[in-house]
Amino acid sequence: MIRLQAIRRSRVEKSDGKNAYWCVVSGSDLWLVDGQIPYGCAEQWDLPQDKAILVDRYQNSPVYWLNAADIEQDRPLSSLRELLGVDEALFLAASKAVQYGHMSQTIRFCPQCGGRNYLNHQQLAMQCHDCRTLHYPRIFPCIIVAVRKEKQILLAQHPRHRSGMYTVIAGFVEVGETLEQCVAREVREETGIEVTNIRYFGSQPWAFPSSMMMAFLADYRGGELKPDYSELSDANWFGMDNLPPVAPQGTIARALIEQTLVNIAQETGLKGKKNPPVKEGVSKMSL
Repeated sequence: MIRLQAIRRSRVEKSDGKNAYWCVVSGSDLWLVDGQIPYGCAEQWDLPQDKAILVDRYQNSPVYWLNAADIEQDRPLSSLRELLGVDEALFLAASKAVQYGHMSQTIRFCPQCGGRNYLNHQQLAMQCHDCRTLHYPRIFPCIIVAVRKEKQILLAQHPRHRSGMYTVIAGFVEVGETLEQCVAREVREETGIEVTNIRYFGSQPWAFPSSMMMAFLADYRGGELKPDYSELSDANWFGMDNLPPVAPQGTIARALIEQTLVNIAQETGLKGKKNPPVKEGVSKMSL
């Protein structure tokens, strides 16, 4: 309860002129300087300090969100994916800013009564001028799963992965299903196989535009691999010695792949393979 109160107080805090990280956001893009989030005071970067909203802190420095539309001078924007290699805490802070920016752009009108929404700074939510309903950022639940078959891992390639990158199976949770049911359904629909021994691995907020990736490990149970080519370009079983380029560092997809390879190495007694090398794909599209 104490932490929740502290967070609520911080949400109304404005920039105090000290050094901070500045997330200038438009959609899923933000302003980067030499590939990094601008750091310094508002005056240094010619930013409207009065419109900056605190969304987090990183290494004792504030992280502020600004909508690009609130800035007079246009700034070159880059995808949030360009920050996948930075420290996780800073990436997550930037993700918050992107998701709040997405909220302010996509919930301009109240779904309840059609009235005009405005940003409630204390709640960091959109609020209707007329009926006063609060609308918080939408979060879309997704599963992502690494499937293992003996010494192999199931990897898939999507049409958007033009660089040849492969990744694990993922998909949105449907109404009325458990996460485990979603795992089994997505794997079945996209590859034709059945899985068992589904267990939770971890999670990652994924601001593209506003998903929560919930990761699982699973084992092959049966069925013939038949990729759904309306969804995938390819799907296949890969061993340690024939891995294709895979999802980049910083993604939970990459963490799933690496953990599965470590498990295979440890359980099959492959010496020298405790940390198997993997090739990183160039693409940083949805994983």
